Amino acid sequence: MDLGHRVDQYKFLIRDRDAKFTASFDAVFTAEGIRIVRSPPRAPRANAYAGRWVRTARRECLDRTLLHGERHLLATLSEYVAHYNDQPSASGTKPATAQHRSGKTAPAALLDLAATRVQRRTILGGLINEYSQAA
Repeated sequence: MDLGHRVDQYKFLIRDRDAKFTASFDAVFTAEGIRIVRSPPRAPRANAYAGRWVRTARRECLDRTLLHGERHLLATLSEYVAHYNDQPSASGTKPATAQHRSGKTAPAALLDLAATRVQRRTILGGLINEYSQAA
């Protein structure tokens, strides 16, 4: 990927200490004023959040899409990022079921599916589907 006119947007390059990153690799970025930050030695979880996001994006989006160039890649990733950031966190802000004082969970309220309408929203041309209850 050619950084070209966008190189001034970047201040840091965070990378691990793998031997595949040679001095000439670092020199390309330092020549552009980008500071190289290496992860601590023997700390495989130092960049765990970024690694998790990359694995999720690949598994849910990129491994299932035939990309036709950089512009298509950027459009696909920007749509996926919007979808990814709109999702509630895995822990959620409120539990789905109420807790009794005994510590046991109460059964969830039953939903009458005959009276409920469900809306489907397709993302990335149907690669991902989101479902929500219609008003």
